[in-house]
Amino acid sequence: MGRDGQLPLFETKATKGRILFGLYAVSVFVGICLICVYRLIHLPEEGEVGRWAWIGLFLSELWHILYWFVIMSVRWNPIYRYTFKDRLTQRYEKVLPGVDIFVCTANPIIEPPTMVINTVLSVMAYDYPPEKLSVYLSDDGGSSLTFYALLEAAQFSKLWLPFCKKFKVEPRCPEAYFSSTPEPHYDDPLMAGEWSSIKKQYEDMRNRIEASMNVGQISDEIRKQHKGFAEWDLVSDPRNHQTILQMLIDGRDGKAVDVEGQPLPTLVYLSREKRPDYHHNYKAGAMNALIRVSSRISNGEIILNVDCDMYSNNSESVRDALCFLMDEERGHEIAYVQFPQCFNNIIKNDLYASSLNVIMEVEIAGFDSNGGPCYIGTGCFHRRETLCGKKYSKECEKEQITRNNFRNREENACVLEETCKALASCSYEDNTQWGKEMGLKYGCLVEDILTGLSIQCRGWRSIYFTPERKAFLGSAPTTLLQSLIQHKRWSEGDFQIFLSSYCPFICGHKRIPLKLQISYCTYLLWAPNCLPTLYYVFIPSLYLLKGISLFPKISSLWFLPFAYVISSSCAYSLGEFIWCGGTLLGWWNDQRMWVFRRTTSYFFGFSETILKLFGISKSSFAVTSKVTDDEESKRYEKEVMEFGAPSPMFTILATLALLNLFTFVGGIIRVIMVEQAQVLDSLLLQILLSGVLVFLNLPVYHGLFFRKDTTRMPYSTTYQSIALALLACSVALY
Repeated sequence: MGRDGQLPLFETKATKGRILFGLYAVSVFVGICLICVYRLIHLPEEGEVGRWAWIGLFLSELWHILYWFVIMSVRWNPIYRYTFKDRLTQRYEKVLPGVDIFVCTANPIIEPPTMVINTVLSVMAYDYPPEKLSVYLSDDGGSSLTFYALLEAAQFSKLWLPFCKKFKVEPRCPEAYFSSTPEPHYDDPLMAGEWSSIKKQYEDMRNRIEASMNVGQISDEIRKQHKGFAEWDLVSDPRNHQTILQMLIDGRDGKAVDVEGQPLPTLVYLSREKRPDYHHNYKAGAMNALIRVSSRISNGEIILNVDCDMYSNNSESVRDALCFLMDEERGHEIAYVQFPQCFNNIIKNDLYASSLNVIMEVEIAGFDSNGGPCYIGTGCFHRRETLCGKKYSKECEKEQITRNNFRNREENACVLEETCKALASCSYEDNTQWGKEMGLKYGCLVEDILTGLSIQCRGWRSIYFTPERKAFLGSAPTTLLQSLIQHKRWSEGDFQIFLSSYCPFICGHKRIPLKLQISYCTYLLWAPNCLPTLYYVFIPSLYLLKGISLFPKISSLWFLPFAYVISSSCAYSLGEFIWCGGTLLGWWNDQRMWVFRRTTSYFFGFSETILKLFGISKSSFAVTSKVTDDEESKRYEKEVMEFGAPSPMFTILATLALLNLFTFVGGIIRVIMVEQAQVLDSLLLQILLSGVLVFLNLPVYHGLFFRKDTTRMPYSTTYQSIALALLACSVALY
C-alpha cells in the first residue's frame, strides 16, 4: 500500500534463480583463487625462458579477474519493474503533465528525412492528450530537405493520428506499420477502406520527399508553400548559419486540428545557430538548445528524447513512464526513466552482436538494483528540472509533478519564433552554466552516461523499465566497420569519464552507493580491456610456436581449475544469452564480436583517450550511418560479413587471425612430428586457445582468400596482414 492508503503505480520484483547464480559465482571464485595460486607457485625462475611471458599472462588474468568482479556486481540481483496504468488514469487523467519530445538528427544523407519523420509521426501519435504533447525536431544538418519532410509530416499527421487512435494501431510508425501489417480483410470494410487510403497517402508523401532528396534541393513550387523556406536564402553552409525555428503545428491554436476535429500536438523545427568560431558540442549542444527553446514554447515538465531512427513501438510508453514519475510513494525522487535500446533490423543470429540483449535485459537491470540505471542517450523520460541542474532535497517530496504545466499562450507563433531564436544562438551559453551544471554535459563523447551520472550524484534516483512490448525500435549497424567504429566511440568516451574528475569513485563518493560506482565500471573500463585481451590472443600463440607451455599440463591437478573456470563461464554465458532470446549461433557470433571489439575498437578507443590526455589528439563525434543499400541488406540478411573499405581495424583483425592460424598449424605439426603424448600434455590449452581463435576468425579467412566481391577484405590489407603475421612468427622462432 502506498502513501495515503493508495495502491502504488508500479511494483518491483527480483529475478529468480539467485541461489543457483550465487553457487556458480562462488565456485568460479574458488577456481580463480586456485589459478592465482598456480601462477604464483609455478613462476619460472629468473633467467628461465618464458618468465616474462608468464608474468604478463598472470597480470592479464588479474585484470580479467578484477573485471569479472565488476560484471558480477551488476548480475548479482537484477530487478524488474511492472506498471499499473489503469491506476494512473483513474487518479491523474485530468491533471497529466505536459510532455516535450526531442528528436535529434544531424545529417540528411546518413539519416534520411523519411526515417526521421517516421520517428516524429510515431511519437506524435502517443496515447496521450495531444494538447499536452509537443514534438521538437533538432536538425543539426540545417537541411531544407529535412524541413520539407517535416512539413509533409505535419500535413500527413492530420490523417495518421486519428487513424491510429480509431483502430488502436501498433506500431504507430507508418513505415513499420505498413511493412509489417497485412491489409485487413474486407469483413471490416471501414478499416480496409481507410487502411488503403492512408497507405496511399503515406506512399505519395514518401515519394515526394525521396524525389526531392534525389534532386538534392527543394523546387520553387514547394518553397512557395511555407514561409520557413525563406530562411535558407541566408544559408550557404550547414556549419555556418543563423538559427532557424519554425512552429509547423501550433498546438495552442484552436484551428490546429486533425480531419476529425481533434487537437494536434505542437510540432516545432529547430536548427540552432552554427558558426565556425563556436564549438557546437554535438548532440549535447543540440539537446541543450531544445531544452531552452521548449521551455519558452511549451515547458513540458517531462522531456523524452529519442534518436531520429528510434521510433516509438508502444503508444503507451508515456503512461508507463508516468507511473514511476507520479507514484505517490517514490515518484518524487525519480529523475528519469530509461527504456531499453532495441532494434528492428536484427537478423536471427545477430551477425555483429548489435542487439545488446544481455546488456539491456541483465546488466542495466542490475544497475537498477544497485542504485539506478545509467542514461543511454535515447528512449529516456526526464524531469525537466533535473536536466536543468536541480538537486534533490526533502522539499521535492512535497512538490507535485503537475504543479507547473505552463504553456505560453499569449504570444502568437511568429512572435514566439523570433523570441526563441536567441535561445538557440551560439553565444547564448557564453559565461553560463550550460554544459557544466545545467543541461547535458559537454566535453565527452558519451554525454548521456556523464549526464546521467551527474544527475544521480545530485541525489536523484533513476528507474529502468522493460515493457512486454518494446517501447522503441531503432536501426543497428549492418556492416562490421560501422559496428566497430560505434564501439570505439563508446569505449573512448567511457574511458574519458573514468580518467576524469567525473569518475564514479570521485564524483560519486558518498553521493551514490558504492555498488553503483562499481557498476559504472562495467562500461567505463571497456577500453583498457583491450590490453589483456590483445596479450592473450597474441603471446600464448607465439609461445605455442616455440613449444613453450604457459599453462598447466593436463596430467596435473592444476589443470582442473582452468578447465572449470573456462567451461563454467562459457556455459553460463551461453545460458544467459539464450535466456535473453538469442540462439546458439548468435552466441558464437557474440563471442567473435567480443574478441573483435576488444582487439580493435577498444584498442583505438584506449589509444585515443591516452593521446588526448597528452594533448596529441582531439575527440571527434562520428554519426553512425542509418542508410543501407539493397546489396548490403542482402549480404547482411545472408549473414555474410562485410569488409570492403581499408581500415587499420581490419589490418589488426586480419593479422591476429593469420597469426593464430599459423601458430595453430604449427602446434598441430609439433604434435604429429614430436612425441604426441608429451606435447599434448604440456601444450593442449595453448593449442585449444589458438584453435578457438581460428574458428572465431573463419569469416576473416573467407574475406581474405575466398571471396571475390567488392566487400571482401581489401587486397592491401591482405598483403599487410600476411607480412605482419609472418614477421611476428619469424621473431618468435628466431
